[in-house]
Amino acid sequence: MSDFIKIKPEEISDNPFKLIGKDWGLVTAGTADSFNTMTISWGGVGIIWNKPVAYTFIRPQRYTYEFLEENGYFTIGFFDESCRGALSLCGSKSGRDIDKVAQAGLTPAFSDEGAPYFEQARLVLVCKKLYAQDLNRESVIDGDAVLKNYGENDWHRMYVSEIVSVLKRAGKSAQ
Repeated sequence: MSDFIKIKPEEISDNPFKLIGKDWGLVTAGTADSFNTMTISWGGVGIIWNKPVAYTFIRPQRYTYEFLEENGYFTIGFFDESCRGALSLCGSKSGRDIDKVAQAGLTPAFSDEGAPYFEQARLVLVCKKLYAQDLNRESVIDGDAVLKNYGENDWHRMYVSEIVSVLKRAGKSAQ
């Protein structure tokens, strides 16, 4: 963690719509012995229960889902454009089939809580799970969203997680 400084969640200066929807991120969960990562482009940040939180959505078919279910902490890492290839690989290949971390050229590191992240990240949200809920057809008001995203009935699980710390690459602008 030597190349990172800790900042408060409210000190993040990035636009969350760009950060999550355009830049993408890596959700990484597990332990030093075994972990997996996957690319995300859905999610959000906000406040609930008077805590800063991140919202993430993971399908149960994803290998990373198993690690999220088994561990209380995980990270969401954001990267410079130079890492776009690594993010593409981590979003298109399964950790069940290949060593994504090695193939993407990523270097694992671990938060004080033991959650894995990558040294190449420029911003890391260290998250503690607070709530999980499976999305379902009955609760979706926008029928168009169901048609466009759940034709195979492969619903996401939503995790609401407290952002317990934010790691920012030292010496780099947060934007």
